[in-house]
Amino acid sequence: MKSSEIRELTLDEMKKKEKDIREEIFNLKFRLSSGQLEDPSKIKLARKDLARVLTIMEEKQKSS
Repeated sequence: MKSSEIRELTLDEMKKKEKDIREEIFNLKFRLSSGQLEDPSKIKLARKDLARVLTIMEEKQKSS
């Protein structure tokens, strides 16, 4: 997800997105440990998306 897409979201939508990404990371790690994950780089991409969401949420909260 691009940062420009995240900036268009409201704070509530960003919080929901954060929760969804955290669940996705958990599921990816679980699949990795059980040997079902074919592409481990998906975990890295999901973590970067989470960092983007958290950074932009912090920016919006400070500006409010």
